[in-house]
Amino acid sequence: MHATSWLRRLDRHGLELTLGLALLAVGLTALFPLLGIAGLTPADAREVDIDTHTQAPGLSSGAMSLRGTHHAELTIDDPGLMDRVLLAGPKIVQAILVIVVLTLLMRMAKTFQDGEVFVPQNTRRLYAIAFTLMLTALVVPALDTVTTIALVSGTPLEQTVDTGYTLPGIPLLLAFLTTALAGAFAHGTRLRADTEGLV
Repeated sequence: MHATSWLRRLDRHGLELTLGLALLAVGLTALFPLLGIAGLTPADAREVDIDTHTQAPGLSSGAMSLRGTHHAELTIDDPGLMDRVLLAGPKIVQAILVIVVLTLLMRMAKTFQDGEVFVPQNTRRLYAIAFTLMLTALVVPALDTVTTIALVSGTPLEQTVDTGYTLPGIPLLLAFLTTALAGAFAHGTRLRADTEGLV
């Protein structure tokens, strides 16, 4: 009997538990770059794209080196504080945005557990999630481009590293789908309010 009760409780809170574990994992991905900025963990490399007209399996310029073709690793020997901030910045911002999305989803999961799906709060949360996903699609790649330019600017590697700005399709698609879902939730909320008004 006790085991059955425990399983039912686990089934009811399964979504919250999954989201909680995801929050923990993303929190760790944000923690390591922060430790890197503080100099407590290695933070001296970033993956970059190489100009298709310049394929270099191994290039170096002073304290900076580049290894790989097409998709390479930019490494800085003994990076200073500003270098570490530039290297870790995009990862930290991305992790924070993902944490915001997961936190909003966890709050929605609690309303699902209570049987309150179509409530105004969930509609607002879905719009907030859509906005955060849009920021992830627009801001993170831009920040990655800007910081990469700052790292290689004025070095011979500047002509080798591709610093073009590319919009990722998946976060944009998720943002549009979430916006549509928020509209559906808003409609469901209105229908629920109208139904309750008739009772």
